[in-house]
Amino acid sequence: MSKTRIGTPCIGVCSTVFGDTVCRGCRRFSHEVVDWNAYSEEQKRLVWQRLDELLTLVVRNYFEVLDAAALAAQLDYQNLRYQTQLSPEGWVPELLKAAGRQRLDYAVFGLRPLAEAEGLAPRELYDRISKECHALNQAHYDRSFGRPVGVTGELVRHAAREKGLF
Repeated sequence: MSKTRIGTPCIGVCSTVFGDTVCRGCRRFSHEVVDWNAYSEEQKRLVWQRLDELLTLVVRNYFEVLDAAALAAQLDYQNLRYQTQLSPEGWVPELLKAAGRQRLDYAVFGLRPLAEAEGLAPRELYDRISKECHALNQAHYDRSFGRPVGVTGELVRHAAREKGLF
């Protein structure tokens, strides 16, 4: 068993305090934000896995990571914070956010922009990726917790309660 503690996805911009079911900052579900410190390491790992899978799915619409080591080295060189629990695709939004409106030579970062990224400033890409990722997380929440229907919904709620998800 690893002694390394799993960190929080929190980025200090929590919208669940305003009633959002999915945080616009870290994209965790409201009950995950509230219960995070009580979660086991396995529960935390599963949350990180879901966040990474959905973020990776969105980022791959805009970029291909050609060299993860170059990306990590450049993020370190630029003194940019990135979550090591995420795959390299999950680090891309931090780069885009930091770059703002200035153009980047993506090849230096080990990235190849795809057609969907063409002509867009890094901040515009960051905003698109964030919006799409939030929508995916919201849809996942709605499907899993928000609007369960009938017997299936009761089974989902019961399983979630047993696993301590709410």
